[in-house]
Amino acid sequence: MRFLKVLILSLLLVSCGATVNYDYDNKTDFTSYKTYNYFTDIKSGLSELDFKRLIAALDTAMASKGYTLSENPDFYIDVKSQEFRNNSGNNVGVGVGSGGRNVGGGVSIGFPIGSSKLNREIILDFVDKDRTNLFWQAVSESAYNPKAKPEKREAAFVALVNKILSQYPPK
Repeated sequence: MRFLKVLILSLLLVSCGATVNYDYDNKTDFTSYKTYNYFTDIKSGLSELDFKRLIAALDTAMASKGYTLSENPDFYIDVKSQEFRNNSGNNVGVGVGSGGRNVGGGVSIGFPIGSSKLNREIILDFVDKDRTNLFWQAVSESAYNPKAKPEKREAAFVALVNKILSQYPPK
């Protein structure tokens, strides 16, 4: 039952607005990468619990793609994150104007409608084993609810990671 809830929430997140941008080195032979690990000095910007959820989701997704976590990896993964408020772009303008006898004037005021939303940007960098060559990067942006229950947070990370890794390796 829990798996079904996570799956449904995952599908909802994937379908409702996480955006992901990708970049990669087109000279990279992605078939040469079979094992991975994480940088030891990651400063992710996530809470410790959210970071654990993200890593668990990454490990599951990487395993499903045939990659193995290793002490001597072919590449390393770095994680960066930041939260930001996305202000509402909707507003109502009120204007007052006057004109006559070659004299004019006016005042206009805009009132915002709605509230700003909290978003989170997560960047995944895949770097070769020498830690010198960034060969793949994904930058995701999605809505974030800091008051969400742990199950919803977990489901959100699973869905986000699945969406991010849907384009890895590039075709």
